[in-house]
Amino acid sequence: MQHRKQAAAIAIILLLLTTGCVGGNARKETPTPEMPLNLKIGVSTGSADPRNIAAQKFADEIAEKTGGAVTATVSGGGVLGSDADLIDAVVLRSGKVDIVITDASNFSNYEIRMGVSAQPFMFNDFDTAWAFMDSDIEADAEETLQRHNIRILAHYCNGFRCVTNADGPINTPDDMKGLVIRTPENPIIMSTMTALGANPQPLGFSELYAALRQGTYDAQENPIPVIYNNRLYEVQKYLSITNHIYSGMCFAISEETWQCLSEEQQRFVLAAAQSSAEYDREMNRRQTEELLSALEEEGMIINTPDPEPFIKATESVFSANERAYGDLYGRTLDWLDQHRK
Repeated sequence: MQHRKQAAAIAIILLLLTTGCVGGNARKETPTPEMPLNLKIGVSTGSADPRNIAAQKFADEIAEKTGGAVTATVSGGGVLGSDADLIDAVVLRSGKVDIVITDASNFSNYEIRMGVSAQPFMFNDFDTAWAFMDSDIEADAEETLQRHNIRILAHYCNGFRCVTNADGPINTPDDMKGLVIRTPENPIIMSTMTALGANPQPLGFSELYAALRQGTYDAQENPIPVIYNNRLYEVQKYLSITNHIYSGMCFAISEETWQCLSEEQQRFVLAAAQSSAEYDREMNRRQTEELLSALEEEGMIINTPDPEPFIKATESVFSANERAYGDLYGRTLDWLDQHRK
């Protein structure tokens, strides 16, 4: 992950050397209907996923509210790159991406404190997870991203991550030992899989289906809506409802692009991001509840293991970052004691 640190250093230098509004459009004037600004939104998963659908709702709303001065184009399926590539594109001001919607902890390659919301087995239900994502703790972690040209406007939901594989049900951590499992390029998820005995190997999501079909990987881990909407049941037979990590997502806009907008346009974009996030959250909750039967109909064999051995095996993941998280570590523990059901 050395290249991430190098990219961060380059981004800071660029921030000092450049000013004005770019947003991939090499412009400095405020957008108007005559000279509109089109925001490029990058998403790694396919068009049927809730975040793609909600992102299109955002695009429709801002076009209407700004009278066409600000529009947006949603590019899903990893067309603009993997999650890590999309974040890099915003940080490095490449002009390829203005907005990325991705897991909060994917930003921890730039700011380690962004992993605070993605610790193993933090949450037992959606409402508690959403409350944490909207808390001051998460806001304080996200504030540090502005030095990397990233501003967080809202929190989407990707659901609770589960393990699929081709060989058999996962009932205990022993069943995960030696599994070559695809993960995103995400240090928290990779550390969790390592703690469970698996062998995590990062890969861009757009490449995952082919890699599973070819047998390059034994397993992968993702929330139920992602598994169904991206047809991973065609290349994985077993689904184990581990719910090992809640995947809260950030709707992140380039700070440079944000400064391109008038104050009124910023209000419209912020409101549209937040309303689309509420839409995304409810869609994700509903799909998580409804799609299990659909996965069974597609031939998946589903089991729900006892979580206690998995919780015990991953206890060290959070504490390993106590120093890096600073005050957020203790504040998170206190918050969980007060809010977790």
